[in-house]
Amino acid sequence: MTEPKISVILPCYNAHAFMAKTLDSLREQTWRNLEIIIINDGSTELETLDFLSGIQDEFRVINQENKGLPAARNRGFAEASGEYILPLDCDDWLEPTAVEELFAALRTGGSKSFAYPQMILEGELSGETKKDFNFFEQLFLNQLPYCLLVSKSAWAEVGGYRESMRSGYEDWDYNIRLGAAGYIGVTASDPLLHYRVTNHGMLLSKSGKMHCSLWEDIRRNSPHLYGYKELRRHWTHWAGKPSTYPLSIYWAWLAVCLLFPNNITNYLVKKMRYFSASRRVSRMHNS
Repeated sequence: MTEPKISVILPCYNAHAFMAKTLDSLREQTWRNLEIIIINDGSTELETLDFLSGIQDEFRVINQENKGLPAARNRGFAEASGEYILPLDCDDWLEPTAVEELFAALRTGGSKSFAYPQMILEGELSGETKKDFNFFEQLFLNQLPYCLLVSKSAWAEVGGYRESMRSGYEDWDYNIRLGAAGYIGVTASDPLLHYRVTNHGMLLSKSGKMHCSLWEDIRRNSPHLYGYKELRRHWTHWAGKPSTYPLSIYWAWLAVCLLFPNNITNYLVKKMRYFSASRRVSRMHNS
């Protein structure tokens, strides 16, 4: 069987430092029918511009003015010629069999599915994660990596990434809309994505500090998903399925977020982050 073309999208904004490792991991993929597209999102640092200039004979580099990460991903999806798309950040990298295993998982899930990898934490954290797809949990807490193998038609169906979300969590908003459209997340059992966590990365330096404000924006964007009847319907369906945390705690968390202002709930999130699944994994790994 001929391998379908899979396009890998790498947004880049002044972030070339680790891209050589990222690109090496794509060169080493066992899946050979790959298209690799780098979206230069208005980089200004000369080192980044020199790096991108040096690889444009091997990889497709698309230049645009700075519009933010979700817009850069959307540009990559729109430009891609592959039937399936895999977004990848330019400071992360893949195991050699990643694309092959993700596509195999996608085929088991059927036409209304997307595939996600388990992660190997790098940088500030270490260890391997084990994430299950539970849509009810996903409505409250992002348990999936941004690196989803999905058909281009699914991306178009849900309207792509919301480009106004330049402060982060655009991937969470996106995969919630995939789930709302009936797409189910399936995973390869092996850890395939090396995910770099740094204190100056967007998650820790910006998005995490605005967690409840950004989640409020997500709820505002998809109000039909957060009404009591719809939440109860999803809770009933997903209650018996694997999840990272007991699903009952999310009802209490929603009540807290509705009762208290975001500055208080953001502070609570900061304190609770010590007990997050990834930090518990990292502590166990280091011990």
